Amino acid sequence: MPAKPLSGLLSLGLVMALASTVSAAPLLRSDIVVTGAVVTIGDMFEDAGPLAGQAIFRAPSPGTAGIVPLDAVRNAARNAGLVDFIDDGVAEVRVARAATQIDRDTISALITADLTTRGILGRDMLAELRFEGAEPQFFAEAVEEPVRLVSLRYLPGNGSFSARVLIAGHAEPIDLSGNIDLMIMAPHLVQNLPAGTILGPEHIEMRAVDARIAESNGFVDPEYLIGKQLQRQNRAGVMLRPSDVTEPQIVSRNEQVTVYFRNGPMTLSVKGQALNAASLGQPVAVLNLVSRKVVHGRALANGAVEITSLSPLKLAGL
Repeated sequence: MPAKPLSGLLSLGLVMALASTVSAAPLLRSDIVVTGAVVTIGDMFEDAGPLAGQAIFRAPSPGTAGIVPLDAVRNAARNAGLVDFIDDGVAEVRVARAATQIDRDTISALITADLTTRGILGRDMLAELRFEGAEPQFFAEAVEEPVRLVSLRYLPGNGSFSARVLIAGHAEPIDLSGNIDLMIMAPHLVQNLPAGTILGPEHIEMRAVDARIAESNGFVDPEYLIGKQLQRQNRAGVMLRPSDVTEPQIVSRNEQVTVYFRNGPMTLSVKGQALNAASLGQPVAVLNLVSRKVVHGRALANGAVEITSLSPLKLAGL
């Protein structure tokens, strides 16, 4: 095989070296998003190499963006030690800073958690916040803990509060104030219901009401209401109170009932007329339809009335 001229080999090597140099030069990006407070060479350029961690600009505020002209990029890169790079026709670079949005819901969640820890907010209770002035709206650094509650002062008497929060990326703490309405989930009727209705889960829905109103009216656990009987007609949307319900009536006034007289092993039964309505276990006065005498017993689950306190002599007289 004939040998290639030395000059040809040198020329080929020079071209390959130049090509390697060109391909290794960092490539300028046209649009970048950063998370930290500074922009590095690695943020600004692809294939930045060992200079990737070198800072060249301050980043814009969280949630904002800025435009950097090519000349400014070139000067900053040179000052950081990067002399050559490929701009690929890019005349300016858009630099945006990632952020976490902090709004009223974020702040409310922090304050609610603090009130719960203190024991001010109990089970089924909520805190509705009303802020003084404009609604809180901030942008924090995109970090694990973008906002932290530093202090909270709450006055139960008038519901006012003042809070201080630290927001990542902001140099100074932010003070907020307003009022807190403590709410509690209370049972309400979903439809108009007549007196005597036995309540089931389908009749009840939970709605938030002012805790002070619920306490003054008498708050009742919804589980207590299931199986109870309405004492009066109620309309849809009414908050249910303990006085609105009673145990289901199993004996009605003037209803014919069976009366059981029990004394030891002996049991007698007669028919009678109930003189009052009663729930399970409540006292019932019954008129004996044969003797026309009134006896007193207690209502049983099956609607009958049981008498156990009579002696045999008195029992014979009935």
